[in-house]
Amino acid sequence: MKILVVRFSSIGDIVLTSPVLRCLKTQSEHVVHFVTKRKFESVVAANPYIDKTIFLEDDLMALVKVLKSENYDYIVDLHHNLRSKIIKIMLNKPSSTFHKLNFQKLLLTKFKVDRLPKIHIVDRYMETLRELGVKNDGLGLDFFIDREEGLPQDVQLPDNYYVFAIGGQHKTKIVPHDIVVRIINRVSSSENVDFVIIGGKENREDGDFIASKTGAINLSGVLSINQSAQVMEKSKVVYTGDTGMMHIAAALKKNVVSFWGNTVPEFGMYPYFPTGFQGKNVIVENKNLSCRPCHKLGYKECPKKHFECMRWLENEY
Repeated sequence: MKILVVRFSSIGDIVLTSPVLRCLKTQSEHVVHFVTKRKFESVVAANPYIDKTIFLEDDLMALVKVLKSENYDYIVDLHHNLRSKIIKIMLNKPSSTFHKLNFQKLLLTKFKVDRLPKIHIVDRYMETLRELGVKNDGLGLDFFIDREEGLPQDVQLPDNYYVFAIGGQHKTKIVPHDIVVRIINRVSSSENVDFVIIGGKENREDGDFIASKTGAINLSGVLSINQSAQVMEKSKVVYTGDTGMMHIAAALKKNVVSFWGNTVPEFGMYPYFPTGFQGKNVIVENKNLSCRPCHKLGYKECPKKHFECMRWLENEY
């Protein structure tokens, strides 16, 4: 069969689809195509389980035209939004769809009533393959590094280091930079280890501040996603918020310490490791806040103005 898998965004969500792609390819003779946004090309570029990647640019109808020409036998919709629904309607092929459980998430964020299944989103993704007879192989996530893109020549990494990923798409998922300073200084002194900071261009100033207070190496805004993965690959531990870097770290089978702000692991998107993983997976969260979780994604600032879901780390971690 020729199968189209759909997931348009974002970094972490695309990494979380990797077991679907691997199991489809290794447990059958299916031809597997993947459609996503162009800006996430580097997340899947080196994945050997994808026979062809097709990108959404600006024109959905142009994408539909390309997809129609491929004549797929089956569609696996892991995004379940208006665009993916249009694709399924226009292609008119058998399909299975991932259900986002938005109503259950609304119950938890607005009324603090937890009706979410106690199952990771990866396992719910895998349920879309039931009709195809494909099962979870228990090998965890994949992230394949493009070895042709090395680190910048002026980047020199310590022999023994931890990574702190300070970026994030939503401010309420990001550990405040002054608390990052506290954590790095405490851990580096107690464990005699260096720190390397990674993040986007928008995190460069915070990274400079953190580096000035800790002696950490600030690579925020310097590295691509692929290069950031290379830095994490060689690290001993990755400290991170609930972000795409957290999922890439899990895909690389790294020890992970994750800090949770407005979101909660109950959403089913905590670090996902292979069956029997023996490494460190530490989840740090404030479970004593009546306002948490406040949103399934995040905000530009704390709606309550106190940001205690992260500020509590000043005294508790």
